[in-house]
Amino acid sequence: MPTATRTVVFTDLANYTASVSRSNREALRDLLRSHEALVIPTLRRHNGRVVKNLGDSFMALFDSATDAIRAGLDLVDTAAAEGLSIRISAATGDVEEIEGDAFGDAVNLSARINSKTPADEVWFSESTFHCMNQAEIPWDRVGLYTLKGIAGDVPVYRAVPSSRAWLPEQVALAARQHTLVVLRPDQPTPPLPPEPIILALGFTPGGDILRRAVDSLPVLDPACLYLAAMHIAPGDRFSWERDGHGLVIGTPDAIEDAIIEQQRVVTQDAGSNTIILDTGFNAALEICYAGLALPAVPMSDVVGGYSYDLVEHGQWVNASDQSLARIDVSPAGVFVIATSTRVAIGDRPVRLRERLELRDGAMVRVGDQVHRYQVSLSDPYFGFLLCETPSNILVAEGQRAELGREPAHPGLSLPDRRGQANIRWCAGARAARARESGFTLDRALAGRHQVAITPRGGSCIVEPLHERCPTWVWRVSGELARAAQATPVPIGEHLIVGTTVIALRQPIR
Repeated sequence: MPTATRTVVFTDLANYTASVSRSNREALRDLLRSHEALVIPTLRRHNGRVVKNLGDSFMALFDSATDAIRAGLDLVDTAAAEGLSIRISAATGDVEEIEGDAFGDAVNLSARINSKTPADEVWFSESTFHCMNQAEIPWDRVGLYTLKGIAGDVPVYRAVPSSRAWLPEQVALAARQHTLVVLRPDQPTPPLPPEPIILALGFTPGGDILRRAVDSLPVLDPACLYLAAMHIAPGDRFSWERDGHGLVIGTPDAIEDAIIEQQRVVTQDAGSNTIILDTGFNAALEICYAGLALPAVPMSDVVGGYSYDLVEHGQWVNASDQSLARIDVSPAGVFVIATSTRVAIGDRPVRLRERLELRDGAMVRVGDQVHRYQVSLSDPYFGFLLCETPSNILVAEGQRAELGREPAHPGLSLPDRRGQANIRWCAGARAARARESGFTLDRALAGRHQVAITPRGGSCIVEPLHERCPTWVWRVSGELARAAQATPVPIGEHLIVGTTVIALRQPIR
């Protein structure tokens, strides 16, 4: 059969591996029979053709991208009614069928997307997005993913079933903080709290009633206004988003359920990463992580640029296949790139793949995390992204604590991020040698034993321990001063150690 453009769909029975460990053979056979009896008729009903059956998963081909996604939505809903949990993925491209199997980039891409798809969801590639009828399929953006064997960051989309809605992060946060205002066509505009997020619910996209409702609002940042819609024509969607507004895709009932879920108060012990060095003493100093330090480039003819990915819990990593946001540093400046739909600068959402330069004082919001960017007044750093974490140590008067990639006890470990995927190398032999030797920013800028800190007499003594890797005092004035020898530093100032900002603060008593 010649090569033809097809949409490749993979289905996968979620939690199958766990089921294997808990079930006997007959129960597993019943599970697989139920799975097959559900999947094959549903795919065929939407003009799909099953190419491969692997028991807990199927591969099918569709001539129509729209039919493929409709089949996925139908399958997820039907499976839930039968007590099964299935994940669906799709990608569109040239496919070659050989002896009952299918091959091509679209096959590989769909399989890779399936490995990231949560249970009971339908995710698909950008190629499928462009081929499907966008007015017929309710969809929203998921984010950028790094997929094994696929070059570059891959945009991934999600089909929205009638039973669920995913709230954008700004809307979810406003619901939790009770600053979300729901605007309805048959009701007057309710009183607006300070800094509201407004959700227009029940309006026809592109209609006159929606336009009049928007015109009646007080002057607001366009990013504070969202429209709820299940089906929206591409032209109406483009016009709405072009004006800087946001969208919430879902039925009114599903959206209201999602808002109620966000407003539920959940009381739990958040835990703590505080390390108590001793018991029965009054701590004189708290040492804690306070952010990410961004070295200036080019760096010694080795590094021409680099990036860091932000993942859950506020951690910065060299590269992640599920990052929330990316910070990219080049000679042109420091930029934030939205790799998920949860990123905002201040109250302005950043669109997926949008790249914005960070200015001094910019507040990068990623979900409940807030990272404040502060420009460095001197080399060797461009600036710092400040966001405190609960990781800290408490130190008694006269007690010596150490910082480093492998600090002596008692101490606080600095990041030692492995891998070079985040580095853009300079040309030349020096960069080549560094690359081959396993160079990373963390290992180049911070040692295993970097600096010792001892609280004494209301301040602390900062004692550098590494000959080549400098420790910097970042003073309240904004200036950087190298700690070349044991140096008194007032409590309340910061240290810059490699790629880490360290806060020296008075413990809360």
